[in-house]
Amino acid sequence: MTFELHEPEPSLDDERRSGRSLGVVVAVLLIAAAAILGARAAANWVGGLNGDGANEITSPSVDAGEPITIEIPLGASARTIGELLASRGVVESSLQFETAVRLAGADSELQAGEYELFTGMSNDEVITALLRGPVVDTYWITVNEGLRIGEILDLIASQTRFSVAELEATLIGGSVTTSLFPGGQPETLQEWEGLLFPDTYEFLSESGPETVLGLLAVTMERRVDEIDWSPLTDAGYTPYEGIVIASLIEAETRVNDERPLVSAVVNNRLDIGMALQIDATVLYALGERRTGLTLADLEVDSPYNTYQQPGLPPTPIGGPGRASLQAAAAPAAADYLYYVLTSREGRHSFTASYDEFLAYKNQAKEDGVLP
Repeated sequence: MTFELHEPEPSLDDERRSGRSLGVVVAVLLIAAAAILGARAAANWVGGLNGDGANEITSPSVDAGEPITIEIPLGASARTIGELLASRGVVESSLQFETAVRLAGADSELQAGEYELFTGMSNDEVITALLRGPVVDTYWITVNEGLRIGEILDLIASQTRFSVAELEATLIGGSVTTSLFPGGQPETLQEWEGLLFPDTYEFLSESGPETVLGLLAVTMERRVDEIDWSPLTDAGYTPYEGIVIASLIEAETRVNDERPLVSAVVNNRLDIGMALQIDATVLYALGERRTGLTLADLEVDSPYNTYQQPGLPPTPIGGPGRASLQAAAAPAAADYLYYVLTSREGRHSFTASYDEFLAYKNQAKEDGVLP
């Protein structure tokens, strides 16, 4: 009897097992390939960080917390910055720092400039500082309202490294300009009166006198441009004359709600051709600062003596602030022609009657407000 051996027909379960085995093999091969490719990519990435043959720079042996001034060059790469930081002991490793920058996606965000850092900082701390940017060295200048041009320069000199002579030369040398002076570019210190805006300003440490004085001049131009001068120009006056009036208001009162009233007195007197008789203009002519005038003071021969000269003085008599500029452009609707100091707090009484003015004045003397 003859027997023939036959391979058994594969069952459905056998086919499924065979398929699964093949799938496992394929998956293993894919994972292995991915691992190889990933390893190569990682090697390439690290190679990009470290550079072919480049050496990692590590921190020298230094105590942590020591202040270090670091200048980050403009356009420096994360690698260059890391090497600079590590060589000074700010971070532990240039490569670790560069890696941290790459992982943070901050490659192109690190800012150049001078930084005050410390030894032994973490990578994250340094990256945060470089993203924020360097601390800019600045200084502040405050100019008070009502100061005369010479007083302004004295004050600026006291707050900066500039001398008064240097500031004067800058103003009259033509490097600082203004559009407000009616005769063109001011050529004397007197012509600059009232054209530097009093305020508090911040400047970079390297700013020179041209920058400082230029900003004060430009700020006054802007403040004047912000104001509607039409009520004044409709009456036949120019914005520059408005600055003159504002300087009178600034000199005569420090009480905000009185500024439009003083403006009304000035405008009413100008309208009827009455002498302004403002004490502050006489004191300006004398170059003094004090309270009250003597009969001899009233005889000073000067275009600023508004007891003798009609109309406005030729220039402002100080630097007016915003409130006085606004009051000059919009005087109160009042018929007042006189005012007198009647309060120790600096307030005035206003009237259209000369007799009432005298009564206010006598009362102020009795109260010890006036000498």
